Parts: sequence; structure tokens; C-alpha cells
Amino acid sequence: MHSPCVARCGLNEDDYCMGCYRHIDEIVTWSSATETEQQVIWDKLPERKIAFEGETNSQIISRAKWLAAEAKQG
Repeated sequence: MHSPCVARCGLNEDDYCMGCYRHIDEIVTWSSATETEQQVIWDKLPERKIAFEGETNSQIISRAKWLAAEAKQG
């Protein structure tokens, strides 16, 4: 399944990307997620887009942020 990434990465204060509306943990684990897990994420995105309307990127996804999220996954 293709990634919802739209190459406009930037996290809000809760670590959700304001480009694709995935949480940093979902972004980091996307390539290892099953198709079912990926579909569950895709299904949540329209609701998140509405919920996050008007929010802005407060930070970019830095390498340090990526590595910290990756470390949480084990």
C-alpha cells in the first residue's frame, strides 16, 4: 500500500504531521506495518484532517525526533 506522505512534513505539538496527519510513530513504522495496519491508519486520516484544521507545523521531523520514535518501537 502506498504511503500517505505528501512531502510537507511538519509536526504539531502532539507529534502529528500536518502534511499527512500521521503520528510520528505511524510514520516511523509505516514500512514495517502490515497492509491491514496501514489501512487502519489510512482510515483515520480524514477525521484527523478535520480535527487538525487550522493547526500549524510547530517543528520539523528532525533526525533526533525520528530516532527517538524509532527507539520507542523497539
